[in-house]
Amino acid sequence: MSSHPAATTHSSFETLIPARLDRLPWARFHWLLVVGLGITWVLDGLEITMMGAVGAVLQRPGVLGFDAAQIGFISSCYLAGAVLGSLVFGYLTDRFGRRPFFFISLSIYLAGVGLTAISWNLASFAVFRFITGAGIGGEYAAVNSAIDELIPARLRGRIDLMVNGSFWLGAAAGSASTILILNPHLFAPNLGWRLGFGIGALIGLVILPLRHFIPESPRWLLTHGQHEAAEEAIAGIERTIVAETGQRLHDLPREEALTIHVRQHFSLREILRPLVTDYWRRSLLAGVLMVAQAFVYNAIFFTYALVLNRFYGVPADTTGLYLLPFALGNFLGPIVLGPLFDIVGRRQMIAFCYALSALILVLTGWLFAHGMLSSTSQTTLWTVMFFFASPAASSAYLTVSEIFPLEIRALTIAIFFSVGTAVGGIAAPWLFGRLIDSGTRIDLLYGYVLAGALMLIAALTEVKFGVAAERKGLEEIAAPLSVAD
Repeated sequence: MSSHPAATTHSSFETLIPARLDRLPWARFHWLLVVGLGITWVLDGLEITMMGAVGAVLQRPGVLGFDAAQIGFISSCYLAGAVLGSLVFGYLTDRFGRRPFFFISLSIYLAGVGLTAISWNLASFAVFRFITGAGIGGEYAAVNSAIDELIPARLRGRIDLMVNGSFWLGAAAGSASTILILNPHLFAPNLGWRLGFGIGALIGLVILPLRHFIPESPRWLLTHGQHEAAEEAIAGIERTIVAETGQRLHDLPREEALTIHVRQHFSLREILRPLVTDYWRRSLLAGVLMVAQAFVYNAIFFTYALVLNRFYGVPADTTGLYLLPFALGNFLGPIVLGPLFDIVGRRQMIAFCYALSALILVLTGWLFAHGMLSSTSQTTLWTVMFFFASPAASSAYLTVSEIFPLEIRALTIAIFFSVGTAVGGIAAPWLFGRLIDSGTRIDLLYGYVLAGALMLIAALTEVKFGVAAERKGLEEIAAPLSVAD
């Protein structure tokens, strides 16, 4: 946190800092920012994929002997931790700044991953996954806030989708790694899965220092009375980018200046009230988008290995081979379609991706229920479906992070992440675990139809209440609470 003293509560000033951030040319600084912050999603994707792939292994009597419902319960514990972590760290991130929690939340996450490797029974596994989830929940709030506040407006959509989509790079790596760590000829069944989690934690410790170069958000400093610190931060960023690109930064007209009323602290009532008054339509939109994508992803991703093993007879130690194309499709979706969210528009692309993924999901479920798919053809269809569902899911986080005022951004991300996770995430793995235990395909079809219906509702809600945020500055989309009218 900055050592600069806050200005007096009643002072105000004009600033061009938001406009200066948005006019910056893309440079190495931005790439380092994307890598330094997005690396968490890569690590999360790696170990979440391993968790999904080792589900069948953990059911073996010689390992931990869990059943499918207990695997679903463990996944729900992880998501419950994510809910609590996002709410706590979301509030603290808005109160004390983005930068400190880049390190705190990532450290908690890595500790949880490392402890998972030494789990000895259901209780310990569930507790350690809860800790892991608490850390990643904090990451969602801090990282998404910082990305939106430091990336130029004209590129914000595609970069935000790219960062959130990088989860699937880790998922692809995790899928590939399970082919080795779950190979009984290389490692004992009760050792290989432990090595996977332990190595993931060690990789994170090596990468943690990458975040030291990332500055505090100048936008956050402005709205918390630290004008001088904000000027120093933006000046440092500009010097770095000029040195990297050799481009001269053009002057900005005074009409683009904002007038800030200094507020040292916002009460919880002041933070939450706009969500149900001025921004109730946006709150409804954010909640629906988050619930739908959370239900689909947590229902299918956490139980996909169980489906392969139970209904197609795929050996537990080779499920990673099937998850690899699934993960690659999820990564390519935001990369290929991401630029269209800035060019075509948010409302059009979000509604399109939600609706099309819903239709493909329901079709795939119907074919599965009638025994018309093999393990390969089902994987292919779900890969296509998640090519569109992945940018849809990432756009939910993008939407939440850019359509509310800066002073409540991190907590708002946390609130709607928690709503989505609690309603669509915690129940979904447990529900689908029970459906799989029933042993009948038609029961699973009902679950897939429910997931598809939620995605279609989200698409219609976006058409009705979506915000045209493409290529607009954050302050134009939602004026900060501390900006004078």
